[in-house]
Amino acid sequence: MAEITLRVNGSTRELDTDPRTSLLDLLRERLGLTGTKKGCDHGQCGACTVLLDGRRANACLALAVACDGAEVTTVEGLGDEPYPLRAAFVERDAFQCGYCTPGQLCSAAGMLSERGPSAVTPDLTGDDPPLTPEEIRERMSGNLCRCGAYVNIVAAIQEAAR
Repeated sequence: MAEITLRVNGSTRELDTDPRTSLLDLLRERLGLTGTKKGCDHGQCGACTVLLDGRRANACLALAVACDGAEVTTVEGLGDEPYPLRAAFVERDAFQCGYCTPGQLCSAAGMLSERGPSAVTPDLTGDDPPLTPEEIRERMSGNLCRCGAYVNIVAAIQEAAR
């Protein structure tokens, strides 16, 4: 067992954990934060996306012991209602079954705080390109939605970015 300290959604947590435990399993099974979903367990779907020290991360790929001392924000810690991103997802009907929604919300929250060009930015001379639908799709490409709500997800993120 390894002793780790995490700051999860603003609260400091000291835990003994098996060094093989993923951050995802620690969040869901030990801390009861079930908003973060287990999708593929291989880092390919984005359902487990959390913010790790403010940056997007797949919790299924991160070992909990490697996150010792980190700040972890799950969908439960994104903010109280009316949180603009959540409100935009509801208003734009940016979910269907809802399984991917927590990962989409965490990824979008992280993406909105990131600066700089992406792989589809046509003009690399600026520091922060406008969040066009193409930019948003590229930046959110690690989050899959099996229901196909992508058009509404992009619209919700654009609305929240305003």
